[in-house]
Amino acid sequence: MQFHLNGFRAGDPMIEPAAEGAPRIGMPDAVDVLIVGSGPAGLVLAAQLSQFPTIRTRIVERRSGPLRMGQADGVACRTVEMFNAFGLSDRLLREAYWVNETVFWRPDAHDRDAISRTGRVQDTETGLSEFPHVIVNQARVQDYLLDVMRRSAERIEPDYDLEAIDIQRDETGEFPVRVTLRRTDASRLGEQVTVRARYVVGCDGARSAVRTAIGQTLRGDAANHAWGVMDALAVTDFPDIRLKAAIQSASKGNLLIIPREGGYLVRFYVDLGEVTPENRDGIKQISVDRIIETAQHILHPYSLDVKEVAWFSVYEVGQRLTDRFDDALTADGTAREPRVFIAGDACHTHSAKAGQGMNVSMQDGFNLGWKLGAVLQGQSDAGLLRTYSDERQPIAKALIDFDKEWSAMMAAPPKDPNRPEAGGVDPAELQAYFVRAGRYTAGLATHYRQGVLTGAATHQALAGGFVIGTRFHSSPVVRIADAKPVHLGHAARADGRWRLYAFSDAKRSALQALCAHLATSPDSVLRRITPENADIDSVLDLRAVLQEPHRDVRLEDLPALLLPRKGRYGLIDYEKAFTNDAATDIFGERAVDRERGALVVVRPDQYVAHVLPLDAYDELAAFFRPIFRMH
Repeated sequence: MQFHLNGFRAGDPMIEPAAEGAPRIGMPDAVDVLIVGSGPAGLVLAAQLSQFPTIRTRIVERRSGPLRMGQADGVACRTVEMFNAFGLSDRLLREAYWVNETVFWRPDAHDRDAISRTGRVQDTETGLSEFPHVIVNQARVQDYLLDVMRRSAERIEPDYDLEAIDIQRDETGEFPVRVTLRRTDASRLGEQVTVRARYVVGCDGARSAVRTAIGQTLRGDAANHAWGVMDALAVTDFPDIRLKAAIQSASKGNLLIIPREGGYLVRFYVDLGEVTPENRDGIKQISVDRIIETAQHILHPYSLDVKEVAWFSVYEVGQRLTDRFDDALTADGTAREPRVFIAGDACHTHSAKAGQGMNVSMQDGFNLGWKLGAVLQGQSDAGLLRTYSDERQPIAKALIDFDKEWSAMMAAPPKDPNRPEAGGVDPAELQAYFVRAGRYTAGLATHYRQGVLTGAATHQALAGGFVIGTRFHSSPVVRIADAKPVHLGHAARADGRWRLYAFSDAKRSALQALCAHLATSPDSVLRRITPENADIDSVLDLRAVLQEPHRDVRLEDLPALLLPRKGRYGLIDYEKAFTNDAATDIFGERAVDRERGALVVVRPDQYVAHVLPLDAYDELAAFFRPIFRMH
């Protein structure tokens, strides 16, 4: 990380100097963004918006304080990548359980009343991400994000004991959305507060009042299978209790074991069978003792002695989705500028088995946050906000389709070799599907379609490993100025800036020409986008990767744009230029054309927006023209 740019500051560099008047006490009459709900989606959005001190952001929550025990626990590789941009990955990885391997158990071939291990696989394919799939309580994940907000210049803290009960657009003035809030604390129960906002984002869960206000409905399959889930401290002789385990029993149902952080706690997802109209009420009343008893039967011949249950719940699997994630269409189908958005469970619900709900929700917030920042800071026109629903709704649909398949396989009984007519899932098929679906469970299946923010694949061959529309896949490099081995993607922070990664051509001439054009040409997209008197990298952050060993590169030979002068003192930023790390070779690993090089354009949410030749100045400007206001 970098700090002291605008003068020396003692103390924790992660804490920004407080803005005048921060923290803001009491709900103001008007805000730029009002977030309803402090779940994963809402807090990622708030954490992102907290990086823009000129934007007035407030978040309201009907609970009386932060979440203490969360339902979700799986943190996908992609989410850890995102957390790294917020400066949170080290804390997360230190505290979490790492899911390294997954084991599969089925009815024993000689005694179908018992179970035996039939497979053991690596949980995440090698090279898929530099980060692991981890497990940590949702409440801790939210604590990390709250810390980001508290360390920001605005010192943002949720306003608790407030729920939204009405949202109206009147299209008048700067703040066209009127929100009526109701207090939920006992001392002021029922009191109402009205606040006006430029934009409202509903992250208020599956029973979202914001979703109802914009006329959207969750559609999809009715839940038809019940699962009991418990976090327990237990003594057992089951040998794989500290591994993720998918267990199929012959007749007692299925079980998914997820070890938890801390070394002792374990989560059990226990199959409670089909849900019918006749048994639905009874299933909702199932006790924790019934969940424990079912788990004990499934684990036979192994014992399970539960000493303490920290939390348990019974839920029905249902996958549902709204048609849109915003209010860009009126009830009669007329298009308008979106002002109210929904994210997370407010617009898509998943089962817990695929571990997607919390992760996809947080990616919703990350996608929307930088776009709101660009619009509210005047960098982009409001039309940019239409891309939120256009991008995220199809992604949610694809993940729900995967979730349906995976949940059905997890709930199905194992095939009985002696009774093939009875149907069921072959345990080998379950294991093979798990391996094939690795990109989904790692959170890396997102592939945005060509559009305003995603360029055509015309020049994809220049950098085949940076697939346009997918997340930027980081790789090790060496920073030239201090010879430090780093991951290239880790240079990007969650600060709303776009990244231009220029991979040098063999002779370095095209890279030199690109830097000269961006720095001096009247047609330079960098100069036309950067606000007057702002640092040259305040909107587009250029980084370069050379091919020579770092000791063969003279710092003084680098283009001035790769040693920019910044801040109040005009200090030099020495962290813009890197070289290939011979041990991994990013050019080979990511299939970058060594002769011609490549320019990889990356969005603020870490997705590859375009791949271009180093000399494609006009194409670069044409790509950014619909996104940014040009000076």
